[in-house]
Amino acid sequence: MNKINSAEKTRIKAQKKKVGFFQNYWRNRYLVLLLLPAVVYFLIFCYGPMPGIIMAFKNYSFRLGILKSPWIGFANFKLLFSMKSFGEVFGNTLIISLYKILAGFPAPIIFALLLNEVRQERFKKTIQTISYLPHFVSWVVLGGLFMQFLSPSTGPINVVLKSLGLDPVFFLGDVNWFRSVLVSTAVWKGFGWGSIVYLASISSISPTLYEAADMDGAGRFSKMWNITLPEMIPVITIMLIFSVGGIVGDDFDQIFNLYNEAVYSVGDVLGTYIYRMGLIDMKYSLSTAVGLFRNVISFALVIFANMVAKRINEYGIW
Repeated sequence: MNKINSAEKTRIKAQKKKVGFFQNYWRNRYLVLLLLPAVVYFLIFCYGPMPGIIMAFKNYSFRLGILKSPWIGFANFKLLFSMKSFGEVFGNTLIISLYKILAGFPAPIIFALLLNEVRQERFKKTIQTISYLPHFVSWVVLGGLFMQFLSPSTGPINVVLKSLGLDPVFFLGDVNWFRSVLVSTAVWKGFGWGSIVYLASISSISPTLYEAADMDGAGRFSKMWNITLPEMIPVITIMLIFSVGGIVGDDFDQIFNLYNEAVYSVGDVLGTYIYRMGLIDMKYSLSTAVGLFRNVISFALVIFANMVAKRINEYGIW
């Protein structure tokens, strides 16, 4: 049997070698067409603007343009790292992102595990649909809703607090509460959509593993802990690597629509800092330097997280 399998594998490899690189794409041209919009999107909006990063090393002048503006090397980065405001913004970005990972990363995993235990299909699909809905609502809309919901005068939470004789809380204007609002609303919006990939990994687990566990008398929790969760480790590892790479990133849409000057000290992050510096203050070179710094750190974190993951459990992106 092993000889037959090895001979069959050799034959398949020989057939694949006969098919040229472009011939293979031509045979699957309709599948490639489905991928084309995503490729065009990344080429235009991600790779197309990349030559503009040289602005970070120039004293950019709108009149002279990018190429003719004088080259100043790392002067923008030296100025940036000497600014007190940059240190505060970078610290806020790290703190908020770490909070979101600690609270938000386990949420979709736990939700997927619990949802997998639901046996009534109609109820299960209803819960899935409801949990997915917030993902499709923009932060522009949600920002307005949360402002009303958390309003110190008319918000239902503060109405209840007033009825209990307590002082109202200005959640979006209090430095002690703002980060908690950011983290909780981000988790609420994303845990349902984030559970899709984990539910997909659960659906690929062989039913024979559960049948063998049933024969041994294992209960639901035992099967979840000893079969479902270990089989999800490869997907969890990859998603964790992506999350670590996004530590210096931030949810610009969320923070921009919720923050205000009263909470800049705890809520101002690199994304909003770049926006104000580049589009409002028109310091294009400095804002480009901040963006380049953020992307380099993100890339380094992905490499580091992937290396650590490969050493621990042999799973990774590559």
